[in-house]
Amino acid sequence: MTPAATARTALDLTAGLPLSALEDLYRDLHRHPELSGREHRTAGVLAGQLRTAGYETAEGVGGTGVVGVLRNGDGPTVLLRGDMDALPVTEETGLPYASEAPGVMHACGHDLHVTWLAGAAGALAAGRDTWSGTLLVVGQPAEETGRGAAAMMEDGLYERFPRPDVLLAQHAAPGPAGLYAHTPGLIMSASTDVDIVVHGVGGHGSRPEATVDPVVTAAYIVTRLQSVVSREVAAREQAVLTVGRIEAGTRHNIIPSEAHIALNLRTQSAEVRERMLAAIRRIAAGECAAAGCPREPTVTVGGSFPMTVNDADTDRRVAAVHGEVFGAGTVLDFGAVMGSEDFPFLAGDGLPYAYWFVTSTPAEVWDAAAATAGDDLMEQLAAVPSNHSPHFAPDLATVGPGVRTLVSAALEMFTP
Repeated sequence: MTPAATARTALDLTAGLPLSALEDLYRDLHRHPELSGREHRTAGVLAGQLRTAGYETAEGVGGTGVVGVLRNGDGPTVLLRGDMDALPVTEETGLPYASEAPGVMHACGHDLHVTWLAGAAGALAAGRDTWSGTLLVVGQPAEETGRGAAAMMEDGLYERFPRPDVLLAQHAAPGPAGLYAHTPGLIMSASTDVDIVVHGVGGHGSRPEATVDPVVTAAYIVTRLQSVVSREVAAREQAVLTVGRIEAGTRHNIIPSEAHIALNLRTQSAEVRERMLAAIRRIAAGECAAAGCPREPTVTVGGSFPMTVNDADTDRRVAAVHGEVFGAGTVLDFGAVMGSEDFPFLAGDGLPYAYWFVTSTPAEVWDAAAATAGDDLMEQLAAVPSNHSPHFAPDLATVGPGVRTLVSAALEMFTP
């Protein structure tokens, strides 16, 4: 079957989407966000949607994960994945369906992902006479912590359920609604958290000479870390180092005995990651030695996300179908971005996958940004609310297209 024929089938299957019900589902999920590992209500809602559509459905996989299986004769096994967790962000969108959970918000679009997943699962079940194989629908918890996909794998995902031949996933992103960003190969960066504890000698603020101030030393470390990317990473490489937290002390007049620094690395190669980690350890140890700290700093490498690297052939096939579904000029290649995902953990020992972005900024928001930022795309993107912003609010007009992207991609993977 050609991409054009697959697209026609996908359009037929999604012509009668229950858009009103799907939009209501999205609003409900947005009102009731749940943090990573606590997605009990969200999981229950998704599981109910899958059972209604005729899937064999299991809950509690890897904590709060949901798995739906639809067996439909001989053919490949295709996995569709949507993540479910929200963020500890206080919503400021002013939407009539804004979060009702204090301090928690779907600021990354995972409520939209679950809606797309439920819609695609329903459409593919209703149109099962157009494809043959096994469909595996995965509602994944705890993507934001980087632990959810691995937890599902550790819970025997592919021992308890069919092992997929290919995996598909997508993510809402800022940009004028109606574009689909594909990159064959590296599309998202690795992420690594690092914690540093500076050990000083505490004392009274009036007698600093009797102490070793870890706050001053931590400040030197933070300042020196800014040179890692600019002076130790080649210009041809992409890397980001962010100090997200620095903590020390309890009172104005007490010099504490410890200071804590939390930082994050974004890298696009294992070599650069190791070089940056070595630089962090060297800088922290050097500044602590210069300050006369009683012992070396404690440097702990914490949670990490892998690089997301699309199987080139799989991604090109999906991109071609999306181009047929949505028309010329709708599919583009942004190249690799510095964001990170734990989706590759579901690929295990090398299963092929395609991961893409669906732009979701409402037209009126994008037009206002374009009016002030000019013609430069990066300036326009910087002027609209992005993922993790308290103002992030995807356009409801993307509900139907986001279902069609998953349906058409799955149909293409079922095609011999």
